[in-house]
Amino acid sequence: MAKDVTNTSNLSVDDISVQLAVLKDDIASLTSTMADLTKAKSAEAANQAKSTAQDLANSGRDKALEAQQTAEDFVRTQPAAALGIAAGVGFIAGLFATRR
Repeated sequence: MAKDVTNTSNLSVDDISVQLAVLKDDIASLTSTMADLTKAKSAEAANQAKSTAQDLANSGRDKALEAQQTAEDFVRTQPAAALGIAAGVGFIAGLFATRR
């Protein structure tokens, strides 16, 4: 590889050029490695975010189905109360809809 450059008085322009070329190659290699690492971490973060979003969507869907089932059970067990609530909500919605 490159010469030992511990004695700086014996350095020639060629020695410095060789050392600069080695340094340039090392920097290019480091830059490439950092780019690859960044891409890998970005992909990992995207996969984690996608997985988390899917888990939250599944949880939300489960909660919505549970709320629907609870509402259906309420309507079946107390139909008069459910009808009264529906009429009241409809009346209030009508009041808000007619106001301008």
